[in-house]
Amino acid sequence: MNLNLPNLRAYLRAWLRLPLAVGTLERRLERLTFDLGCVQDRLSVSAAFPRECEYQVFSQAGDDGLIQHLVRHVPISHRIFVEFGVENYLESNTRFLLWKDHWAGLVMDGSQKHIDFIRRDPLYCRRALKAERAFITVANINQLLADHLPTQSIGLLSIDIDGNDYWIWKAIQKVTPAIVITEYNHRFGASRAVTVPYAEDFVRGQAHPSRIYYGASLKGLWILAQEKGYDLVGCNSFGNNAFWVRRDLRPASLRALTTEEAYCSGQFKEGCDARGNALSPEQEQEILKSLPLVEIGTK
Repeated sequence: MNLNLPNLRAYLRAWLRLPLAVGTLERRLERLTFDLGCVQDRLSVSAAFPRECEYQVFSQAGDDGLIQHLVRHVPISHRIFVEFGVENYLESNTRFLLWKDHWAGLVMDGSQKHIDFIRRDPLYCRRALKAERAFITVANINQLLADHLPTQSIGLLSIDIDGNDYWIWKAIQKVTPAIVITEYNHRFGASRAVTVPYAEDFVRGQAHPSRIYYGASLKGLWILAQEKGYDLVGCNSFGNNAFWVRRDLRPASLRALTTEEAYCSGQFKEGCDARGNALSPEQEQEILKSLPLVEIGTK
């Protein structure tokens, strides 16, 4: 249906009165989420990037709104995305893009269980989505992209693997996305350029029981982005994702930012001690001081 704000309340009342089986209820819930996302998108068309654009449909935080703003303003030659580290794809950066804007995409995850779940999703057969099981490494990423993509020039690349993110982006040569989304570890601050050392079998939960030892700093990713020809245009206010636009495609309306200008601290807690108690920021910093990091130098 063409949902708009005046009939939203009546729509919700009617929807909630329906007797639904569990499977049908899940599909209706997702459809309702999608419809509300479309309303949010219409309301944010002229909003200022990045803060006023943020809204959440299927992304972890406000990334859906930021992505919609970027794809409206950045020239995209091929409406194709790649996202890896998607788990079961119910929460992701590209699901709204796939459903609303009919992009084609490749998603990858290391769990066969997750890939099987995605392939059973009704959306999978209704959209041009390919799901492949792969544990992403520096050695295999370019071959995976070459095997499963029809072109090198894609619209969006989203990297969120909770570990080797810096090293994987550095290794990628087979695609030249217009937009890149990378997770950063906010605990490293805005000015320090560091990443965890590369380990082919890196798993966040096994690297350190606190689960705060992973990924790279925003500054470290910024240095890599400069080498690859990308400008930082913003971070989500949740404090975990950074947005980059290829320099030759960046419109004048999107200003290139320094890490100090774009950085947002994490608005979430996920680190815990051996007893399951949440770690304070001071405790997190003490833990990180004791663990090996690679300093990323400027050119």
